[in-house]
Amino acid sequence: MADAFEVSTTETEVILRGGGTELTRYVYRPETAQREAPKPYLYPVRFLDGGPAAVRRPWDHRWHVGLQFTWSHVDDQNFWGGPTFSAEHGYRHLKNTGSMRHTGFATAPAGGEVVTLDESLQWVTIHGEHWVDEHRVHRFHSLDTERGVWAVDFSTTLTNVRGSTIPLGSPTTAGRPNAGYTGWFWRGPRSWTGCTLIGSDGSTGEDALMGSSEPDWVAFSSEHDELDGGGTVLAFKGSSSSADTHVPPVKWFTRTTPFTVASQSPAFDEKIHLPHGGSLHLEHRFAFINGVHSPESIRQLAQQLSV
Repeated sequence: MADAFEVSTTETEVILRGGGTELTRYVYRPETAQREAPKPYLYPVRFLDGGPAAVRRPWDHRWHVGLQFTWSHVDDQNFWGGPTFSAEHGYRHLKNTGSMRHTGFATAPAGGEVVTLDESLQWVTIHGEHWVDEHRVHRFHSLDTERGVWAVDFSTTLTNVRGSTIPLGSPTTAGRPNAGYTGWFWRGPRSWTGCTLIGSDGSTGEDALMGSSEPDWVAFSSEHDELDGGGTVLAFKGSSSSADTHVPPVKWFTRTTPFTVASQSPAFDEKIHLPHGGSLHLEHRFAFINGVHSPESIRQLAQQLSV
């Protein structure tokens, strides 16, 4: 039997605890500057031993926040934050940063072995135009205080309500190589810079994994700063699908230098042209595990946590 999460809720966030540790907060009504594209996020994110598993607003990219769902190129709008890339001008700060606005939970969040946050959101441009309806579900599960494990699933359905087709892309589709960051995005702590990175297909290191669709999962392992010990972050590729348009395979955006990030990118190097009324569905998983594990141990954990 899995251990149980404890949940408390305020008017702006849902707080999850397990094994005496505050594991994460889902901030669904953030106080975020418009230039950083306001959107819900998970932060802090911690391992069960209390070790940090993410950062918020690092100096190099203020719009990187813990674990969050983002999209950098939504036609000419930016729901990612910061400057927008184009082949003609490179990165420029434009007045085009939209917001992902929480409109309600289907049921009040409650504790238990599985915690489900069933949420509705609207994507609104900086000009106040409502372009996308989103049905988002976070599912927290697999809490095991003895093994030091917890996991969260993310599933979402995006429906175009703009009235015309919306191209969904990334900096790479705009002309910058290996910059397919968009989708569910994790930013690791500074101490994880240069950490160990492996993929399910035997690939190692960011150069081998960047832009690949082959690994079913990737795993990062590092020692902590300040706190003795370390942790392992296991990300599962999941899926991207639509009955209304062509959808490319999910590809990995992974880096360990100059900082550590991971994203299951649904539009790494190919745009998704979502028609009016059409929907796109995504499903992914992250697991947070105490300790720096060997590749064989990670494979065993991945097999157990992939079910």
